[in-house]
Amino acid sequence: MKKIGVLFSGSGVYDGTEIHEAVFTLLALEEAGLEAVCIAPNTNQHHVVNHLTGDEMNETRNVLVESARIARGTIQDLAEVNLNELDGLAIPGGFGTAKNHTKWAFEGPGGAINTDVQKLIIHMVSAQKPIAALCMGPTTVAKALEGTEYHVSLSVGSTAAPSPYDIPSISGGMEKVGAKTIEKTAAEVSVDNEHKIVCAPCYMMEASISDIRANSKAAIDQLAKWL
Repeated sequence: MKKIGVLFSGSGVYDGTEIHEAVFTLLALEEAGLEAVCIAPNTNQHHVVNHLTGDEMNETRNVLVESARIARGTIQDLAEVNLNELDGLAIPGGFGTAKNHTKWAFEGPGGAINTDVQKLIIHMVSAQKPIAALCMGPTTVAKALEGTEYHVSLSVGSTAAPSPYDIPSISGGMEKVGAKTIEKTAAEVSVDNEHKIVCAPCYMMEASISDIRANSKAAIDQLAKWL
């Protein structure tokens, strides 16, 4: 059975992984006959957010430990993962990917990226292993490939439908680090066949939970086709 790394960034949309997107990714992988290998960096979160009030909390949490909540305890430290054993990669969204994998949420495209996350993504692209990037996940892909020979096509959403976020600004940031951007709604996915990267905007757009299920499944189904 092909093994797909699922890269988590914590637990909860405001400071970690978007849980709906994470669960739907795991479900779609199983439905496609693929084995999910949950992974996360063993680092502290940038901060902790009260998901009831939106306020920052005075405490510290670990990305790997919090991600284990979604993975039901079965998760690996990214630094210890044998990348050669993975056949593909899925990156659910949530602000955590732009706070804990990179610093995009605070510093834009000029912010730093976790070196293990960068190594993972470069390995996947250089080895022609497929990637499914959801929601804000494409910004992490773009940042990881900054300065490389890979100028991939990515999408974080569209101005053709309602979005709670500044899609043009985020897309512009990805272009600054060398990516090409495509506008897609939560009813669509962007497909870069040359580099085997599929993006699903998911909650970057105004969408229902059933929309998110369909969008994330479409991305994983495309990943499965490449395999």
